[in-house]
Amino acid sequence: MDTIVGTYECKVDAKGRLLMPAPLKKQLATSLQNGFVLKRSVFQPCLELYPMKEWDLMMQKINKLNRFVKKNNDFIRRFTAGVKVVEIDALGRLLVPKDLVAYSSITKEVVFSSAVNIVEIWDKDLYEKSISGEDVDFADLAEDVMGNINDDDNGIS
Repeated sequence: MDTIVGTYECKVDAKGRLLMPAPLKKQLATSLQNGFVLKRSVFQPCLELYPMKEWDLMMQKINKLNRFVKKNNDFIRRFTAGVKVVEIDALGRLLVPKDLVAYSSITKEVVFSSAVNIVEIWDKDLYEKSISGEDVDFADLAEDVMGNINDDDNGIS
């Protein structure tokens, strides 16, 4: 798993293309030839850009679900709804399909935000609202999610 780092802003052109910020493009260089999968986020009004290698790993997990269980079948359908294979062109641009632009409410300014091994693509205003902390106490969230993790048994997380 490759870790992606950083938050970057860019503008959308008239055709719905995003110019991939150079530092992000450099981090994704090994993935450029294999392409990417762009999909709706499960929990947020944003898009998720998966390098094909990461998408294949996710599909291996999802393929283990028993499709004769209705809940699993419904999940697979919704998880893969609107999924598109996309490429970064020679100029470093990513064309976001219109249905995904509508879903994520992308207008003129966009934020690329690293999410460990994928990149979230947000409308800038929605991104700022999501990280503002108005609806979540981040300290409590950090304690709940990370508070019991201690891989090294040295007391330092």
